Amino acid sequence: MEEKRLTVAARTLALGNSQKTMQLVDLTLPAPQGNLTFDEERLQRLEETDGDSVGELETLRFWESPTPVVVLGRGGDASAEVYEEVCALEKIPILRRASGGGSVVLGPGCLNFSFVLSLDRRPELLGVRRSYEIILGTVVQALSRSGIKLCGLSDLTSEGRKISGNAQKRTRRALLHQGTILYNFDIDLLARFLREPPKQPVYRKGRCHQEFVANVPMAVDEFKKRLSRMWGATCPSCRGSHHIRSASTLPSASL
Repeated sequence: MEEKRLTVAARTLALGNSQKTMQLVDLTLPAPQGNLTFDEERLQRLEETDGDSVGELETLRFWESPTPVVVLGRGGDASAEVYEEVCALEKIPILRRASGGGSVVLGPGCLNFSFVLSLDRRPELLGVRRSYEIILGTVVQALSRSGIKLCGLSDLTSEGRKISGNAQKRTRRALLHQGTILYNFDIDLLARFLREPPKQPVYRKGRCHQEFVANVPMAVDEFKKRLSRMWGATCPSCRGSHHIRSASTLPSASL
């Protein structure tokens, strides 16, 4: 039933997407904070833009941190959620993102994806729960695996274990959706750097990080291509291509 609901939600997007395009950005910036700032700057620019230029600022982005980094949610409490002394000892940055949700560890084997979308252009995303169903419905289809389910508001699971966490930040006219997919991530890093979260979804059932979270096997490049096609996302300078790997034509972001 859950898979069917996500499939229907994804088809809703496809029907409304036939005449829409957006930018595809496959880019990891060297500064850890810069990767978060990049998305936030795109959201602010879209919020301030009217007319035909809106489509030029809508973005699907992929990136992957080459080293471990801890990222708090917008209202996260580092002292309650993170082993700060361990992070300091191992020189692991502790950052904060604009979207909500709990603390996460990013690093190799954890693919990050983000959408910057216009709510004026895509009114089907105005409802928070419905927006998660639509966006994550396309992610499930792009993963092309059976048994992937939406649990709670924003988690994707496989065989009852979390493989993807997602969070959003909304402005009056735009939406930033940030998500992760674990495909070859060192799960032990979670227990090393993160405390057990004070707030837990019901389906977690008190499980520790290693028992709650799992990797999902996937071909990363194929996943990117499938998700990009579903959203009509292409390289702005070479429509029809599926990657931007250079930052030379993109806004810079730094600490």
